[in-house]
Amino acid sequence: SGSSFVDEAMISGEPIPVMKEAGAEVIGGTINKTGSFTYRATKVGADTLLAQIIRMVETAQGSKLPIQALVDKVTAWFVPAVMVAAVLTFAVWLVFGPQPGVAFALVNAVAVLIIACPCAMGLATPTSIMVGTGRAAELGVLFRNGGALQSLKSVQVVALDKTGTLTAGKPVMTDLEVVEGFERTQVLSLVAAVEAQSEHPVAAAIVAAAQAEGLALDEVSAFEAVPGYGVNAMVGGHRIAVGADRHMVRLGIDVQPFAETAVRMGEMAKTPLYAAIDGKLAAVIAVSDPIKPTTPQAIRALHHMGLKVAMITGDNRRTAEAIGAQLGIDEVVAEVLPDGKVEAIKRLRAGGRAVTFVGDGINDAPALAEADVGIAIGTGTDVAIESADVVLMSGDLLGVSNAIALSKATIANIRQNLFWAFAYNASLIPVAAGVLYPITGTLLSPMLAAGAMALSSVFVLGNAMRLKRFKAPLRVAAGPVVAAGG
Repeated sequence: SGSSFVDEAMISGEPIPVMKEAGAEVIGGTINKTGSFTYRATKVGADTLLAQIIRMVETAQGSKLPIQALVDKVTAWFVPAVMVAAVLTFAVWLVFGPQPGVAFALVNAVAVLIIACPCAMGLATPTSIMVGTGRAAELGVLFRNGGALQSLKSVQVVALDKTGTLTAGKPVMTDLEVVEGFERTQVLSLVAAVEAQSEHPVAAAIVAAAQAEGLALDEVSAFEAVPGYGVNAMVGGHRIAVGADRHMVRLGIDVQPFAETAVRMGEMAKTPLYAAIDGKLAAVIAVSDPIKPTTPQAIRALHHMGLKVAMITGDNRRTAEAIGAQLGIDEVVAEVLPDGKVEAIKRLRAGGRAVTFVGDGINDAPALAEADVGIAIGTGTDVAIESADVVLMSGDLLGVSNAIALSKATIANIRQNLFWAFAYNASLIPVAAGVLYPITGTLLSPMLAAGAMALSSVFVLGNAMRLKRFKAPLRVAAGPVVAAGG
């Protein structure tokens, strides 16, 4: 019994509270915004939706395979080969070498072991990861494990949540168009005075707009909220009505003059509301969840890197597709719950594509865990951050392209290190084994072999340190977005 508006953003991602009346289903853990009601619990404990989300996160995390370091693939063959080479060197020089045979063979075998010591290969990966993750932290990108740093370079599809990720997650008033004969400032003042009596986020957006313009709000009397329709009140001797088009129709007020405007607003992902003063249509007001200022540039940067961009959201399809078209997003998946986001991630993987998902809410946690690399917005919930592999501390989507670029640079650096360590050591093994001795009489002293081996490690460390000079493709300045180095 009873009625109220309930904030279900933690489940659906939709910022606008949902009307609940007798017979409606409410979800445990969501937030009652206005009014009061009595409900009957049908699912408790492990059966609740929140518990199911937690289980999905655990399942997705458990299904992830550990990423095998590239160095393991090299050393798995290199080390046994070196041991065999050392044994053969000892045996050959013991049989065919000059006297004293044992000492001569032992010195050459030791030189082979020293020059081929895989110290540099052991340093190649951890040093690059350490420097790369440290540089990432300076850029506001937190890699929670080295595996994510390696996986991110292979990503082909970037899937994004809408509310709080692409958008600010807080409704604001964007438009107010008045009918001829009405003055904009007066209409906004009267409407805001009425909406100040409501706790609805849309009402708060209108009040905030009036306050930003420094408008005074008059006293309100005879306030009446009509659930699902709008509100009515008396302000300064005027009868004010604010609400959806159905509220105006209910009051016998024709909204046809704003028909085209309302359609245009809907196509721009804005929610149109109407205001009537003394029984006459006065204005149409648009409220929307605004796109973050840097989002368009972040999407362009991802496209420039050759990546496909998808949007997965619990928001309604019309709004989602409008935002998708506005931002140039390649694929839009709308009206999905947390388990639907997981299924969407699996569909995006078709053809063996690697997928990263970017989100900020509890409802995004299963998808963050399911994706090959989950990226959480640092301003989001703790559950989302704990489910992710990478966290954008600034909460800015520009960090996604920066993280991918840094991942590619770090893995390229690791490959350079491994090539140097392997090629350098492998090329000197024959010299240490004494292949030049019959021709030039040259042998490699174990002391020189030790110096050469140390030089290899120094080179690897120096190459890894170059990552400290990595320049982010994009960065956020105090003002507008600028290119790194710009």
